[in-house]
Order: sequence, then structure tokens, then C-alpha cells
Amino acid sequence: MSFDSLGLNADILRAVEEQGYREPTPIQRQAIPVVLSGRDLMASAQTGTGKTAGFTLPLLQRLVNKQPHAGGRRPVRALILTPTRELAAQIGENVRDYSKYLDIRSLVVFGGVSINPQMMKLRSGVDVLVATPGRLLDLEHQNAVKLDQVEILVLDEADRMLDMGFIHDIRRVLAKLPARRQNLLFSATFSDDIKGLAEKLLHNPEEVSVARRNTASEQVTQYVHFVDKKRKRELLSQMIGEGNWQQVLVFTRTKHGANHLAEQLGKDGITAAAIHGNKSQGARTRALADFKNGGIRVLVATDIAARGLDIEELPHVVNYELPNVPEDYVHRIGRTGRAAATGQALSLVCVDEHKLLRDIERVLKREVPRMAIPGYEVDPSIPAEPIVNGRQQQRGGGRGNGGGQGQGQRRGGNGGASSERSNAPRRPSRPQGDGAAKPAGANARRRPARKPASA
Repeated sequence: MSFDSLGLNADILRAVEEQGYREPTPIQRQAIPVVLSGRDLMASAQTGTGKTAGFTLPLLQRLVNKQPHAGGRRPVRALILTPTRELAAQIGENVRDYSKYLDIRSLVVFGGVSINPQMMKLRSGVDVLVATPGRLLDLEHQNAVKLDQVEILVLDEADRMLDMGFIHDIRRVLAKLPARRQNLLFSATFSDDIKGLAEKLLHNPEEVSVARRNTASEQVTQYVHFVDKKRKRELLSQMIGEGNWQQVLVFTRTKHGANHLAEQLGKDGITAAAIHGNKSQGARTRALADFKNGGIRVLVATDIAARGLDIEELPHVVNYELPNVPEDYVHRIGRTGRAAATGQALSLVCVDEHKLLRDIERVLKREVPRMAIPGYEVDPSIPAEPIVNGRQQQRGGGRGNGGGQGQGQRRGGNGGASSERSNAPRRPSRPQGDGAAKPAGANARRRPARKPASA
């Protein structure tokens, strides 16, 4: 099957061809006809499957087919909501590439940068708006954008948005949209929470799934190496050096851990940079660009900061620390082995993380193969210590550990939600993304001071 057979117009096909795409992926073959038909869609697809084109191409087609009323400022006709800055930027780039021969204006808005230029661009009118939830609500609150003429709503990576506590913001956005619209929901998994959201959002949707629930790509070769916590960095440096790995994405649980590891790798003679929510958007963009063009060999990232990273033919992903939520393991290693490429995912597991590994293997429904490098045998006398950072505490009903990565905090998304609203007025009705626990007693309802953005 070719893109020509999907019912897309010549200008869109021309743009697709210029991007080097010849045949649609499975998710594109299934999703594009559904979107073109005007039906609501609930789609499950792993990262790297081409799902972004699965909704942007038919979305553009529908906008072109149904021209808005002449005169006046262009209203926002398509709204794409994403959980993080990086993913928003990536989708925005795709929309621009695919619409280059169309009379379509698009804009990307997210936090961590000044809100004023975004307001200026919105005044001139845009057809397609790609946004993170918090910044979108800030813009709407300042009357910079109206959402009453949205024809198509896309929730991308809906599972991640729910995990990050965006459900209340999503509901606020939905309340500002017209009742008659097309809804497209994309998620890596169909959890019970996602199904609950879909029941309220979608109307008689078509369901599309191109991967079994919570499965890892078969193109990714996975390994586990048991190693003492204090020797992880030494082992990682040795493997990068001896294997001559030139491009490695490494995951840590915390922002501090990402900074420290990048610094230590640098001392080992391995060029590295860290990205997380406390980094400015400019610093994150530069680090990613350096990583893509070979300026640095290792990019150390927290989960949220890495969400939406699009790195072609990434050969190596390393879990320096296992995620607290097993589904995040699938998202992490999905950074490699994308499309038709192959990749390797290595997890360095210390005694503290044995339960996390068992949880991951339960999701995968198989054991991850073990490997061992002589000289890094585990010291059996070292006791396991509890892991308190990250989303494990959050899922237990807490707000997350303020010293942790902030994964899954309320408003902890957009790649750093606190900074997302740095240029907008505060509104007490919306939760902050600082990840700190609320004070108890009489002060429980007081708004906490703004803290640095979480990863």
C-alpha cells in the first residue's frame, strides 16, 4: 500500500514524499482512513510507529477540505494536546513539514519560554495549535486564544498525560470546546484510566491497535547486568569505551542523578549532557541537537524530559536506574529500535531494584536476558535499600518526593510544568507542578511557593 491510496491530496502527498516516506506504517494505514471519515478514534501504538503522521496527515486533509468562513481572524480549528515540550515541538515540526504546500498556519505553545511571543502569533490567527495543557489554559485565561471553533481535538500520549496529573487541566480544556467535534485519542497503552477517559470523551469511536498492550519492540535487544550501585558509572563508562558506543541515551530517576552522571562521564573522557525540567528550554534544545549531530556521545535524561524525543536510528538505550513504574520501561527502550531500525537496551540493576525488575518482567511476560562482565560481580553482603523517589510514592496517593524526578506529579509535565507558567498570572484553582507535599493542618490549602520545574 502507498500513501496515494489513502485519499490524501496531492499537496500533502508531495510533502510526505519530500520527507522520504514511501509506504505508510501499520498505524497510518489503519488510522488515516478513520480520521478522514470523520469518526472518533481510539488508537494504541508504541513510540516509533509513525503515529504522529497517523493523525496529522488526515487532520490537515480535513481542514483543507472544509475551508472556514471567509473574513476575520483565523480560528483554531485543530487542537493537539501533548504532555511535554519536546513532544509538542516534534509534532509542530511534523505539522509544518506536511503542510508546507497548504494554506494552513500552525503554532506550538508550551511553557518554559516567554508567553508574549506566543500571544502575538495567536493574534494573527492559526489553524492548527499544538499545546501543552498548562500553557494553553494560561493563554486562554488571558484571552489570547479562543477554542470555541475547534473541529478536531487530538490527545496524544494520553496515558502519559494522566500519569502526570493533567486530567483536571484536560477537563478544563474540554469544557471550552464546542460539543460537536472530532476526537482522536492516542495512547501507548489502554489502561483502565484511559478507557474511562475515552468513554467520556469519544463518541462511538473506532478502535485501532498495532501492538499488544505494554509490549516492547521486537527490534530491541534487551539485557540486564546486575551490578553494585556504586559501580554502575564505572561499568557504564567501560562499556561505552570498549564498545565504542557513539550515541547512548541514558535514563536516571532524578534530575540530580542526571546532572551527576553527566558530570562523572565527562571526567571519564566521555562527552555527555543532561536534560530535565530544571534545564531551560534552550539548554535542552542545544543538548538534543548536539546529541543528534555527534557533538556529545551520551544524553542523560529523566523520563519526562525524554518523552517525545525523536532520534533516528538510536543504537543504545541504558537504564542506569530502573523506572518505578514498569510501563515506563517500555517507553524508555522504545527510544531505540524505531521504525525498521534495531537497537540495544541495557539495564544496570542493583540490589535495591530487584523488585522493580520483577515488575517489568511481569509486564513483558518474559525474563530479560542476563549478561555479566568479569570484574563487576555483585557483592552479596550489600543490603537492599528502599527506593523513595519517583512515581512509586505518587501512585500510593502522595504528591511525590520533592527531591525525586517529579515523574507523575500534578502539573509535573510539559517537561517542567512549574516553569511553564512563569510568565502568566497565577490562578489558585490550578495545582502546581513542584512535586512537594502539601503542608498539613490549617496551611493545607495554602499555595506552595513556586519551585524549579520538575523533569
